[in-house]
Amino acid sequence: MNWLSGMLIGLQEIREHKFRSFLTMLGVILGVASLLAMFALTAGIAASWRNTMEQLGGLERIGISDKQVSLEFADLAALSPGRTLADAEALRGIPHLVSHVAPEMQAGATLSASDGATVSARVTGTWPDNFTVSQHAMAAGRFLTDLDLQRGARVVVLGDAKVAELWPDEHGTDAEFLGRTITINGRPFAVVGILALYEREQDRLRREAAARGDKPPARLAMGGGRGGGRRDMFSWKNESVIVPLTTMYHEFRSGQADTPPLAMAKLDYLNFRVRDLTRFDETLAEVEKLLRGTRRGVDDYDFDTREDWFERMETSLRSTQLSGALIAGISLLVGGIGIANIMLASISQRVRELGVRLAVGARRRDVFLQILAESTAIGIIGGLLGLGAGVVLLELLGNLAPLESPPVIEPSAVLISVGFASAVGVLSGLYPAWRASRLDPIAALRYE
Repeated sequence: MNWLSGMLIGLQEIREHKFRSFLTMLGVILGVASLLAMFALTAGIAASWRNTMEQLGGLERIGISDKQVSLEFADLAALSPGRTLADAEALRGIPHLVSHVAPEMQAGATLSASDGATVSARVTGTWPDNFTVSQHAMAAGRFLTDLDLQRGARVVVLGDAKVAELWPDEHGTDAEFLGRTITINGRPFAVVGILALYEREQDRLRREAAARGDKPPARLAMGGGRGGGRRDMFSWKNESVIVPLTTMYHEFRSGQADTPPLAMAKLDYLNFRVRDLTRFDETLAEVEKLLRGTRRGVDDYDFDTREDWFERMETSLRSTQLSGALIAGISLLVGGIGIANIMLASISQRVRELGVRLAVGARRRDVFLQILAESTAIGIIGGLLGLGAGVVLLELLGNLAPLESPPVIEPSAVLISVGFASAVGVLSGLYPAWRASRLDPIAALRYE
């Protein structure tokens, strides 16, 4: 007897005892359903989190911040010019390690639209590289260009929320705001670009529900959207007012007696993008060497990276997956015990049948394979039914309590779930199959 014949006999046994077989599979079905749901939920959380990370610049985005000078260099602290444009120019000198550099100068300002409102804002002067470093996306128009930077052009790129503040009564497309003129501290600037709306998944769900006229779920009712008025991790992007760095310097920083030349102008922020994450440590080491030079050996700087955040999130996700897998594993263990119990009971009912097989020439190996194939068939069918139950479970969860991160069913999760179910079927059938193969044909034929 081959394995396929054993499987066919197993399917026949399942068909003849449908209710008993279903009860046998129930533990496996529940285990696979919970396992698949756990994988899908954690995959959804991971996908949402990684998308958020990417929108915030990803792991490649590194910031250079100020820090207290160490005691070793305390006497030399006054020699360091601090974070200046010279640092940014130095970073441009290692393009094989640093792909983009984004120095930033900021200033508080009043924005006014002649056909709209007057609002306060934080204006950022930067380089065109800021688009890539901060992982911006355009909803309409363009970002800053090198030509804007060279000319010190009075052009501005606005975030979605700032557009809503300036023109609160207009709800047209983003492109309709291009070419309009706003004043920043009384100086006219042409709007050349509108950034895309950045939002969390739950805020997107709330906004789409509002657009459909549906009442958003209570847990999502505080979400953002254009002009939502609530600050979150994307507020700094949605409220952006971005102008060329040279324009910022000449329009809002220069003109005073103690103003340094542009090359030594103080920066509020300095971010850069690592070209290759596999050379992350090498890049930081090279950047540190450059900063030591521009800071005259004083260590008054530090690196803001997202490594710790990333590692904490990955550890949290792994812990959640492990906890869910243990719970699902218990259900699968119970299901395996149920399969073994039913198979033992089935063998006691089929002693004469098995005795006849052995008496007419069936080998003990054939009987072993037959019983093992039957238990494996139960496990596989239970696994497939569990996949369906898992999909239904996820659908119910989505309807009863809308999830902040939609679940993602990955092919690997399906394979692992069915694989575990099949393994349970095989393992739970080993002992019953061994018991059946050790039957004495003579005693089995006399069994009543």
